[in-house]
Amino acid sequence: MSGLSEKQVTKSSEDRCPVCNSKELRVFFEILDVPASCNTLWRSREAARNCPKGNIKLAFCPVCSFIMNIDFEPSRLEYTQAYENPLHFSPYFQDYAQSLAERLIEQYNLHNKDILDIGCGDGYFLHLLCQLGNNRGVGFDPAYVEQEKHSALRDRLKFVQDFYSERYKDYQGDLVVCRQVLEHIHNPKGFLKMLRRAIGNRVDTRVFFEVPNAAQIFRRLFVWDIIYEHYSYFTSLSLAHTFSSSGFCVCELTEQFEGQFLCVHARPGDEGAPNSDHEHPGEVNRIASDTASFAANYQNKVETCRHKLEQIEGRGELAVVWGAGSKGVSFLNALKDLHIEYVVDINPRKQGMYIPGTGQQIMRPEFLRDYQPDVTVVMNPIYRREIRQLTKKLELTTKLISA
Repeated sequence: MSGLSEKQVTKSSEDRCPVCNSKELRVFFEILDVPASCNTLWRSREAARNCPKGNIKLAFCPVCSFIMNIDFEPSRLEYTQAYENPLHFSPYFQDYAQSLAERLIEQYNLHNKDILDIGCGDGYFLHLLCQLGNNRGVGFDPAYVEQEKHSALRDRLKFVQDFYSERYKDYQGDLVVCRQVLEHIHNPKGFLKMLRRAIGNRVDTRVFFEVPNAAQIFRRLFVWDIIYEHYSYFTSLSLAHTFSSSGFCVCELTEQFEGQFLCVHARPGDEGAPNSDHEHPGEVNRIASDTASFAANYQNKVETCRHKLEQIEGRGELAVVWGAGSKGVSFLNALKDLHIEYVVDINPRKQGMYIPGTGQQIMRPEFLRDYQPDVTVVMNPIYRREIRQLTKKLELTTKLISA
């Protein structure tokens, strides 16, 4: 695994940026042979270690600031019921989801309305919107697994175990929600154009999308957020450009979840509408600088973490990783030769499964009472206080360190 030196920065193998059609793409970073899916659960260590893998080669567009993995192959990914990526088992995330749902309901007067949720996961957020606003909802996700808690709203909730496409254009909503999905789609602009066609002349429809905030990833050196599942890395500029050139008017762009998420509010507009309000050359140059710094400092970040863990191991201390999501998988695969036996996660559906690529078993927090780790590596610092409360409840003296 490595970033690319300045001499290695080259034009990408793709001819044009899929968002703005520029020919000026530049490859700035690559990682080879990583798990294709960080969130697919594996029932044995051997299967986890032999999981499908792929290469990441990130290219930057200096015109619209769009960043993409030009080695991305959609066929390497399968979004089946073995795919598990909900975050709402965390009380901190539950508070965020509750607050977001309440804001959307108030902003768009979502009472007795129809809501579509594209890539709804286990339906948690759609259920919340319908419950709080007495709304009707349809969720689309091939990985959806029937939830008993949804039975109370069965007359107002429907789930389609499939990818959303134009075949479902007859399903209409006052609000279309799509959270943490667009970055997975190989042709994001094509997807948005398809959605705009499906909405048609229903100009009162509102659209809300949430994606990881690429500006934060590259500016703050969040190296564990670079994963194969993500074809796209959106900044506010590239996200606005993608929407406005796909037939939507961008109404609002905000950072949420302590800056880790980027949210866009949009409404139907004219395809190819001017995007001048969102084109800022100075900001594009800043993002270009951030990506160059990220590539230069990636290996230093990995080696710093390696050194810390080698010191822990050298003292004969035990370390565990807290968080079996994308960040934890990325971290463990970057440091795969270190002796870390277990990963802890509060999601009960992950417990007992194994980490893609490296094969650590995922354990419930109560396991730590017997294991008594000296050090716990926290994958997302946003959950640090929550994790500290859990370790205190378990009467652990483990030291928390950030990855």
